[in-house]
Amino acid sequence: MTDFPLPNISTDLTGQVAFVTGTTAGLGRRFAQVLAACGAKVVVTGRRVDRLEALSQEINASGGIAAAIAIDMTDRDSIRAALKEAEAIFGTVTILVNNAGIPDAQRAVKIDDPLMDAVFDTNLIGPWVLSVEVAKRLIDTGLSGRIVNIASVAAFNTTAQSAATLYSTTKSAVVRMTESLAVEWSRYPINVNCIAPGAFSSEMMDGMLSRMGDISQHFPRKRICQPAQMDSTLLFLVSPASECVTGTVIKIDDSQGPR
Repeated sequence: MTDFPLPNISTDLTGQVAFVTGTTAGLGRRFAQVLAACGAKVVVTGRRVDRLEALSQEINASGGIAAAIAIDMTDRDSIRAALKEAEAIFGTVTILVNNAGIPDAQRAVKIDDPLMDAVFDTNLIGPWVLSVEVAKRLIDTGLSGRIVNIASVAAFNTTAQSAATLYSTTKSAVVRMTESLAVEWSRYPINVNCIAPGAFSSEMMDGMLSRMGDISQHFPRKRICQPAQMDSTLLFLVSPASECVTGTVIKIDDSQGPR
């Protein structure tokens, strides 16, 4: 070990306020835990209040700082109210992780209007509204911020066997949203980036496995990845290491996606 200066490798998030959607299970739960472990004050959000409260208590008991706020990502008033509540508790949100999402698991011709609206609102419209609201506040205060959107390798790769065409469509739009907002806000210290995971263990993945069987056997490495294997990518995108990175999509596909 030498004294060579490395100013941009810290993952210390002390003083940062993180707002994470979809934290009641899976990737979102892990994201909240990781951000809290690195010193951020974390707002955990979702619809299942009992799980939110349990996660908040768990983070606080382990020495972190967290607050639980219910949110409905299909309701714009709920989104804006949750952000205001978060600000009242911790101050301006400087890290946003748009993680909440739902699958369609239906052929396009079988999707009814309520399901179509729910998928579009949860996966795309809600993250758009929340990103814009967070950015407005960062611009007004002059604070720097990091927005990380969670897409999917499904945004880039669909197959004839896929029954998630609407999910894929919304996740493709999340990728484009990331790129567009990054350009618009590049005059400010606001970085907007995206993670596109492959097959990671989660409630959504469990549902897919129950319908389709063990799809991992069709992958080169024959495995489902674990949420902890995404920690370093998330921390890179919210830490000083990614100071000059904006509008970027990082695939974590374990060689499952197209080459």
